[in-house]
Amino acid sequence: MTNVEHSAEVKPNLKWVFQTASRTIAFGFGSGLSPIAPGTAGTLWAWAAFLIGEYFFSTADFIWIIGGGILLGCWICGHVSEELGKKDFGGIVWDEIVAFWLVLIFIMPTTIWMQIIAFALFRYFDAMKPGPIGIIDRHFKNTASDTTQHSSYLQILWRGFGIVIDDLAAAFCTLLVMALIQFLIKS
Repeated sequence: MTNVEHSAEVKPNLKWVFQTASRTIAFGFGSGLSPIAPGTAGTLWAWAAFLIGEYFFSTADFIWIIGGGILLGCWICGHVSEELGKKDFGGIVWDEIVAFWLVLIFIMPTTIWMQIIAFALFRYFDAMKPGPIGIIDRHFKNTASDTTQHSSYLQILWRGFGIVIDDLAAAFCTLLVMALIQFLIKS
């Protein structure tokens, strides 16, 4: 069992988020605190961080960062949701960040317009959760353990995987549509 304390009254703020590395990462370095559309704010942060990161990291570096970010993100997102006592708190945006980095690593280099289209598609798939994305999201929300009592490490990891996987599905759908757009442009 973990030693995470639950509080029904936890209302994340800047001080709370920056108290631990896991909260800082889960909340996208503060972008998840946006009072309006925190997922969109997290995705914008991911986009900006990726564009800056291109000056410092190779594609291979980014692949390692994204892969590690997905694996670490399952633990971090599950752990912070456990601290909050909520299955998938909207301010937890690390899942959007690593998923959008995955989109960008596959489409870059490209024009700003294609990046904007990728951003819009990803936000649509993530927010609206059409088809299989919604099925995945509902499955994990319905099977996540109760957060009112201490969870095992495996339960926390599983909850975090549930938080991350629907965003990875949104990234996959975004990449499919982007591939179709690229095909139609070249035809």
